[in-house]
Amino acid sequence: MISAADVLRVLTATVPLYVAMIAAYTSVRWLKLFTPEQCSGINRYVAMFAIPLLSFDMISRNNPYQMNARLVASDMLQKFVVLLALAAWVKLSSRGNFEWLVTGFSLSTLPNTLVVGIPLLKAMYGDSAVTLLVQIVVLQSMVWNTLLMLLMEIRAAKVAVANDEQSDTSVSPGTVQVDSEAQTPEITGEVDGQRVHNQTASMDTNATKSRQKSTGGIVLVVVMKKLLRNPNTYSSMFGLIWALISFRFNLAMPKVIEKSISILSDGGLGMAMFSLGLFMASQPKIAACGKRMTAIALAARFLAGPAVMALSAIAVGLRSSLLKFAIVQAALPQGIVPFVFAKEYNVKANILSTGVIVGMLIALPITLAYYTLLDL
Repeated sequence: MISAADVLRVLTATVPLYVAMIAAYTSVRWLKLFTPEQCSGINRYVAMFAIPLLSFDMISRNNPYQMNARLVASDMLQKFVVLLALAAWVKLSSRGNFEWLVTGFSLSTLPNTLVVGIPLLKAMYGDSAVTLLVQIVVLQSMVWNTLLMLLMEIRAAKVAVANDEQSDTSVSPGTVQVDSEAQTPEITGEVDGQRVHNQTASMDTNATKSRQKSTGGIVLVVVMKKLLRNPNTYSSMFGLIWALISFRFNLAMPKVIEKSISILSDGGLGMAMFSLGLFMASQPKIAACGKRMTAIALAARFLAGPAVMALSAIAVGLRSSLLKFAIVQAALPQGIVPFVFAKEYNVKANILSTGVIVGMLIALPITLAYYTLLDL
């Protein structure tokens, strides 16, 4: 069982993050030290500089040759099941859209494994839990955060292309009436009128299909260009390459490079929490998305996510303490990195910020409840 010393260790790891968040909140809400433009710049620094270095540091330190295959499989299966369920809901429901798919995926499957997870699960399951949790962190950094960024880039590209098309096709009502009078002949017979109507409808359909096809090429090109310019793309790739080389040939990173990366990456999570505090200060209340949406976000994080993970873990053959570990880590509070991306791409950041703030406040009792129930 968890002792008072273990609880203290968890608080020691998490309280400094709240200090960074409160400092940012105070600096904007009461001290007025930062303008909205400066806050946006800080968030961009976190998304494009601090987080990539943190991801590289975590991935490069993990031994890719000793990954737990069943734990990796259960994690991937959980993500795929949630993605398919959300995609089906978006397709079938009138309320569903691409933004909800991205937000739902973040809420259900991307917990705070690095900050809260490592000290908490170490207290519950011992030192071996740290090694397993680092593998989950690596998967998040290398696969799922990259996928999240890709989905957000696709959404941003679609919005940009749609805005460009709308501006290109916008004409004045007077121009339309002159064009329709000049191009549409007078129809005197019912048969001729029907023929022209059918031809016009066919031309409109073909034009729409052609325009949709052209838009999908354009979107792909825009997304690929942005991903190639995004440091997060390269941090995961280079981190994996170095891990494969270093653990295969027992090579150590040069100290000067290791220290340089460490100095910059160590501030990544602190800056992410600082960015969260800046965002909080710009909102009228801490639960920026309202009570109903807060309840939905917390249900997705603490109920839906662990439930799907339990089914996925059982499906791939996880049993005993490893099964319990997989479920408990899925019940950790909302991850910080998805909020940083949501703020950077302007995709329902108010929901993600509420999930992070409220989730971290109730994380300890909920995780302890899962631990106790699974141990009965």
